[in-house]
Amino acid sequence: MRADEFIRYDATGLAELVARREVTAAELLAMALDRAAAVEPHLNAIAVRMDAIGQSRAQEALAGPFAGVPFLLKDIFQDYAGQPATAACRPLLGVAATAHSTYTRRALAAGLVIFGKTTTPELALLAITEPTLRPPTRNPWAPERTPGGSSGGAAAAVAAGIVPMAGASDGGGSIRIPAGYCGLFGLKPSRGRIPVGPMRGETWEGAVTEGVLSRSVRDTARALDALAGAEPGDPFAIAPPERPFAEELERPPGRLRIGFSTASPIGGAVHPEAAAAVEQAAALLADLGHAVEPAAPAIDGAAVARCYLTLYLGQVAADIAAIRARTGCGATAFELETRLMAKLGRALGAGAYVAARRDWNGLARTLADFHATHDLWLLPTTAGPPPRIGELALRPARRAALLLAERLPVGRAMLRAGVIETIAHDALQQVPFTQLANLASVPAMSVPLHWAPPAPGAPALPFGVQFVAPFGAEGLLIRLAAQLEQAAPWADRRPAFPPPPATPAGQ
Repeated sequence: MRADEFIRYDATGLAELVARREVTAAELLAMALDRAAAVEPHLNAIAVRMDAIGQSRAQEALAGPFAGVPFLLKDIFQDYAGQPATAACRPLLGVAATAHSTYTRRALAAGLVIFGKTTTPELALLAITEPTLRPPTRNPWAPERTPGGSSGGAAAAVAAGIVPMAGASDGGGSIRIPAGYCGLFGLKPSRGRIPVGPMRGETWEGAVTEGVLSRSVRDTARALDALAGAEPGDPFAIAPPERPFAEELERPPGRLRIGFSTASPIGGAVHPEAAAAVEQAAALLADLGHAVEPAAPAIDGAAVARCYLTLYLGQVAADIAAIRARTGCGATAFELETRLMAKLGRALGAGAYVAARRDWNGLARTLADFHATHDLWLLPTTAGPPPRIGELALRPARRAALLLAERLPVGRAMLRAGVIETIAHDALQQVPFTQLANLASVPAMSVPLHWAPPAPGAPALPFGVQFVAPFGAEGLLIRLAAQLEQAAPWADRRPAFPPPPATPAGQ
C-alpha cells in the first residue's frame, strides 16, 4: 500500500483490508508512523509516542471491528497503563497511569493498534491547542491557524492522515470545535453513553463525554458501538440504543422537523461564512425533504455562559489542588491563565457552584420543550474560522495585569465585579454555540458541509455545522449524518499537507 492510498481509507475500510488479508496490521502501523514522520515536524499533534507498544501489538492476532487499524488516544482521561497522562501539564510529565481507562480497554477490545496520545491544551481547558509545554498544534488546512481544542491534536492527526480516526472528548465543544475547524465529522454523545471509569465516575459533573473524531459517519457509528455501554460502578447509566449504531447507517432519517439559527447566543459577531454554512445546510435539508424553518429554543445565552464558566472555574480549582497534592509541585508550575482560573474557582464558594449546577435543569427542560416541536436544532459549530496561532495569546500588558492580580487577594472582589461574566463573554466569542449541549447532557454533532472560498493565495477553510438532538438520540444524528454524507460527500476533501519546503532566499 502506498502512502497516498493509506490516507484515502477510513478506519472501516482499513479494517476490511486487514480482514481480507490484503494488508497486515504491521504494514498499516508502518504507514501511520511514516506519515507521522512526514507531518509531525509541521503539526505537533502527538504528545506521547508509544511506537514500540504499537509495533508489538501489531504482531498479535487481533479481533474486533477495527482489528489492525492504527489509533491515537487523547492525552487526558484516556489512560494507558504505564504511559504518561500529562494533559500538557508540566507537573504531570513524570506521572504514569496505573491502569487502562475503560475507554482504552474497549478500544483495545475493538482491535485498534494504539501507538500514541494526542496533544491537548493544559488540562484540556481551551478551544485552541497552544500549551506552553509544547509547540503549538497546527491545522493541516492552514498551518498558521489552530486546529481548535481541546481535542486539537486528535483533529490535526486525523485531518493530516496520520490515523483515520482518533480518541477525543467533549466538555464544552472539544470534539465539535476541532471537527468544525478541521473538516471532520465529530459527534458528542449523550451523558453516560461512553463510561469514563474506572478512575473517575463522571467528569465535570457529567458534562464531559468521550468519543472520536473521524472522516466518515460509519467510523463514528461503529466506534460508538465498540465504546458505549455502562459498566458496574458507573453513577449514571443511559438506556441502550434500540439497535447497533452501525445499523442506523442504512436507515433513512424520515422527514425531520429542523429549526435553524445563526445568531450568537452571547451577542457576539458571527462570521458571514459561518452563517452561510448553516443557511446552505438548511437549503440542502429542504431539498432532501425535511421541514426546515428559522427557530431556536428560548434559552438565555448569557445564563448558559455563566453556568458553564462556574463549572469551568470550580473544576480548575479542584484539579489544581489535586495535582499539587499528588505531585508536590508549586502553584507556578501551571500556566498563568490556569492559575488565575483556579484562583477564581477557589473564590466561588460551594453555594455558588451548587446554585449554578442546579440551573442546568432549566436549560435542559427548555431545550426539551424545543425538541417537542423540532427533531433537531441546526446552528453553527463555531462563530468564525480557526484563529491564527498566537492570536489569542496574552499580550504583555494583559499578562502583567494578570500577574499582579495573582499576587493580590482579589478573588472575591473579582467575582463581585462581574469578572465571570466578562470572562464568559471574552472566552466564548469564538465558540459560543457548543456549551449548551454539554450542560443539557444531550448529543450533538458537527458535520463538514461547507468550505469558505479561498482568498488569493490562501487555502479554503472548513466551517462545520452543528446539529443538537434530544437526549439519547445518537441514532437519529447518525441517520441524518449518513444522508448528508451521501448528498454532499466530504471524504475526498483533504488538505494539501505538509506544506512545501520554504524557498531559499534569493531564489
